[in-house]
Amino acid sequence: MSSLEGTARPGKTGLSLDALAYIVLKARVFDAQAGVSDPDDGSNPADDREVSILEGSADDATAEELAAAINELTEEAQIELVALAWVGRGDFGGSEWPAAKRLARDRRRGSTARYLIGMPQLGDYLEEGAAALGISLVSQESRLLDSP
Repeated sequence: MSSLEGTARPGKTGLSLDALAYIVLKARVFDAQAGVSDPDDGSNPADDREVSILEGSADDATAEELAAAINELTEEAQIELVALAWVGRGDFGGSEWPAAKRLARDRRRGSTARYLIGMPQLGDYLEEGAAALGISLVSQESRLLDSP
């Protein structure tokens, strides 16, 4: 399992590319869900063009799985995850990685998972942040999507 290493990249903290790719994929699924609009909807999925697949449901575990993946990271890896999201959102450039990490460490309060899950487009921000640091997650995401 490779980790994010290099001069302009996150340091040796335990934030692996596999963990980051998993979080990106889970965040995208979570972001794509529209929430539960009518839990007792009796419509036929074939009649509504299967759009209900994008609705969250009361028993959907996506948010819990995303939170668990973030909570399993070390404190330093969580700091890097926040900094990556900020770089991807455009708050910092890739060359400002050390400053983004410093600010994420200084502002760390409460639940990192809650903070990140509340960020719309989290998956996109994380992937864009990684790309700004010269990190591609394509192979990790493909492997995760291909595994049963």
